Amino acid sequence: MSDEVLAVVEASAPRRWLAIFMLGALGALLFYVALATPPALGWQLFLIGAGGVSVWLALRLYRATEHRIELTATHLRSSAGDVIAEIADIEGLDRGAFAFKPSNGFLLRTKNPGGRSWQPGLWWRLGRRIGIGGVTPGSQGRFMAEAIATLMAGRD
Repeated sequence: MSDEVLAVVEASAPRRWLAIFMLGALGALLFYVALATPPALGWQLFLIGAGGVSVWLALRLYRATEHRIELTATHLRSSAGDVIAEIADIEGLDRGAFAFKPSNGFLLRTKNPGGRSWQPGLWWRLGRRIGIGGVTPGSQGRFMAEAIATLMAGRD
């Protein structure tokens, strides 16, 4: 029963490709501006660096959004095999409009801090806070948040 997937959050193909395209296009545009009309050397290096970071982010987003987030009765995990959070360790769930959360997602607070991790467009973790969402559909995020709230209520 603990391996049965109760809810899934994954990046929809149009959102995924639009986000990757936008980051890649931004990187290409920054490279073009830096090399076609070179400003002062400091600004040129800044533009090249920002373009490199943008292309790197597009590649990270491409790799991260190949996977999905799965909720089981005992834990929240990535299809890549990473355990994001144990249900027993979750102490709070915030999905309000003014919460510091990813787009179309929600924020979890755990009892014990975890290491830093970031899968752009899907989830991130900083200490005791875990953000789920990004380039994912809002309906999947809402359903998973409701399922986690139900599991937390049954646990208590």
